[in-house]
Amino acid sequence: MKALITGGAGFIGSHLAEALLEEGHEVYIIDDLSTGSIDNIDHLKERKGFHYVVDTIMNSPLLAELVDKCDIVYHLAAAVGVMLIVESPVRTIETNVKGTEEVLKHANKKKKKVIIASTSEVYGKSSQKLFREDGDLVMGSTTKGRWSYACSKALDEFLGLAYWKEKGLPVVVLRFFNIVGPRQTGRYGMVIPRFVKQALHNKPITVFGDGKQSRCFAHVKDAVDALIKIGVTEDAVGQVINLGNDSEVSIEELAIKVMKLANSKSEIQYISYDDAYEEGFEDMLRRVPDLSKINKLIGYKSKYDLDDIIKDVIKYYREH
Repeated sequence: MKALITGGAGFIGSHLAEALLEEGHEVYIIDDLSTGSIDNIDHLKERKGFHYVVDTIMNSPLLAELVDKCDIVYHLAAAVGVMLIVESPVRTIETNVKGTEEVLKHANKKKKKVIIASTSEVYGKSSQKLFREDGDLVMGSTTKGRWSYACSKALDEFLGLAYWKEKGLPVVVLRFFNIVGPRQTGRYGMVIPRFVKQALHNKPITVFGDGKQSRCFAHVKDAVDALIKIGVTEDAVGQVINLGNDSEVSIEELAIKVMKLANSKSEIQYISYDDAYEEGFEDMLRRVPDLSKINKLIGYKSKYDLDDIIKDVIKYYREH
């Protein structure tokens, strides 16, 4: 198989490229390095069957050529991270919506399968106990910058599914729930790498809000394994599918766990959302995925727990 990964020098993209190469597939990557890093794919450059281009997916002729060469497109290129979304809302909306539009347009010419990476953020302020794929999306006000990301990714989903329904383009939408592991940067607010860096330097662990908000974290290896399996599962086409882990932890508990596993002398420092992001910032109390659909489709079960994730991130940052 020949696979194109947009955003392939990013955290998830680089792990996906690695795993596909291990299985003997040919891999093409396009990344403009705006949030990805060439360091993430340095070790792959000499591998047989690996090709990379540093450019934007807005380069329509180049993207068309790459899509043409491949059997499947993993569309991971996106503006991600709460901090980036708050600081650069125009870039967020344009990258996500226009980028997905370009990918779908070119893939449709020869009906190449597209796996669209979406996010649990699309559930917005939903109060479901478990987030089901067919549940309502509850967005905040357009005056709150953080919702621009959720809305842009929801539009990506609508567009992808429209191409499937109207034009017969094989599309799968995967909603990621906090995928974590080595190579992820804390630059745009990702919580585990940020906590780990602070803990390793014995600096205060900065918890936003009161720390009672909870999240579920999945290892990138579990996510990549699922991405590859979903890519060859015909029953997944036309579906929206949650991908993550359903073990819940509060952010305060997460901070304590990171400190223990890193043998850190850090202390927890609580920072208001207004100070961390912007005035009137809204956060969700819980985000727990219903994983029954992905379990039914590919027999998905997480192999790695939260301790495994944190230990792997600690090891990565100690080595880098």
